[in-house]
Amino acid sequence: MAIRTASWVFLGFLFATAASAAERPATPPSAADSFPVATAARLGGDESQTRFVMDFTRKIDLRVFTLADPYRVVVDIPQVAFQLPPKTGESGRGLIKAFRFGLVMQGGSRIVFDLTKPARIEKAFVVDATDGAPARLVLDFVLSDRESFLRRSAAEAVAGRAGLPQANSGVARGGDPRPLVVLDPGHGGLDTGTKGPHGEEEKDIVLDFAQRLRERIEKAGKYRVLMTRTDDTFVPLADRVRMARDAGAALFVSIHADSLPHGEGDARGASIYTLSETATDSEAARLAEKENRADVIAGVDLKSEPDDVAGILIDLAERETKSYSVQFAHKLAGEMKGVTRLHKTPLKSAGFRVLRAPDVPSVLVELGYVSNREDLHSLLSDSWRNHTAEAMAQAIDSYLGSHAVGARAGTN
Repeated sequence: MAIRTASWVFLGFLFATAASAAERPATPPSAADSFPVATAARLGGDESQTRFVMDFTRKIDLRVFTLADPYRVVVDIPQVAFQLPPKTGESGRGLIKAFRFGLVMQGGSRIVFDLTKPARIEKAFVVDATDGAPARLVLDFVLSDRESFLRRSAAEAVAGRAGLPQANSGVARGGDPRPLVVLDPGHGGLDTGTKGPHGEEEKDIVLDFAQRLRERIEKAGKYRVLMTRTDDTFVPLADRVRMARDAGAALFVSIHADSLPHGEGDARGASIYTLSETATDSEAARLAEKENRADVIAGVDLKSEPDDVAGILIDLAERETKSYSVQFAHKLAGEMKGVTRLHKTPLKSAGFRVLRAPDVPSVLVELGYVSNREDLHSLLSDSWRNHTAEAMAQAIDSYLGSHAVGARAGTN
C-alpha cells in the first residue's frame, strides 16, 4: 500500500517534539542500571496508517507477530522498566484501539496492541540514541484485509514466532519426600487482574497473600511449597497447571480476588471453587470466563491450544481427584469462616482452566471482592492477611495429614 506523504510529515512531527522533550534533563531511577527504561509513548496517523513510537534509555531488540480474533499485534522485547505516565495506552488512535505493556516472563517484556481493523506492520525498527535524543522503537501500521492478516499470522505461527513463555518445571531436588503444595497467585505482569477504586491491583494483593501463606506452610516443616510466580511475572494458565503436574503436587491452590462491574450488586466474602464443566450459578460462570481469558491479555489466546502438556484431554472430574478437591474445599471453608466473612454460597464450581490437572486436587480461592468497600479494607489489611493465611495453612495441614496416601510427592 502506498504511503501518503502528508501523513508521514505529521508523524515526523512526533519525533521533533519528542526530541525537544528529551533534551530536558532527567534522572532515571536505579532500574536503569540493569534494564532499559521506557520513558514515553505516542501515536500518530489515521485509520489508513498509524505510527507508534516508544522512547527508551538505550537501544533494544524486538520481535513482532500478529494474532487474530481479536486483531492484535504483539511486540516482544527484552525486560525493560516501564516508567510511563498513568493511563498510557488506555486510549488509541487510528488503527490502534489501545495498547498495554509489562513483564511477561523473567527477562522479557511485551507490548500488545489491540487493533480497530486488520493491519500489517510495514516497518518495525529501533533508532539509536543520538545527540541527547532517546533511543526509539518505531512501528508503522498500515491498513490490511482479513485474508492477508490471517495468512500472515498463520505463517508466523508455522515459523514458531508466537511461542509461549516457558515456565520452570519446579521438580523437587534431592528426593525430598514431603508432600508438595503449589500456590498459584493469579495474574501478574501485563495481566493486572481486577482493580480497586483507587488503583489497587489484584495481582499485587494475591501475590503478597500467597507469600504469607507460603511462610506459614513452610514454618511447620512438614510440606514443600512451590509458587507459580514469585514476582510480577505473567505465567500462562496452562503453564501453571503444568508446573503442578510436573512437580508431582499433592495440592494446588489458586488465589484470586473478585470484582463485580459497577451497578451489578455489592457481593462480598470469600468463595472456594472446584472444577465443574457446569457452573453452580451465573456468577461462577462469569468468573470462570473472565479468569480463563487471562492469557488473551498478554497477547496469547489459548482457546485453540491444548489444555495441558502433550495434548492431554484434561478431566478433573475423575472420581478420586474430584472427591479430594471437594473434601479440601470443605476443610478450607471450615477454617476460613472463623477468621473472615464467607460469601453467602461459599462453595461453588466452574470450568476454571487452572483447575484442570487430572491428578492434582485443586481449588481456586476468591479471597473477597475488591469492588466491596469492606472486603477491600480486609484485603489490604496486614492483620487480615496474616489471620486468613494462618487459617488456610491449618486447612492444608489438616487435609494433607488425613490424605497422605493421596500425596504424589517423592514419586518423581
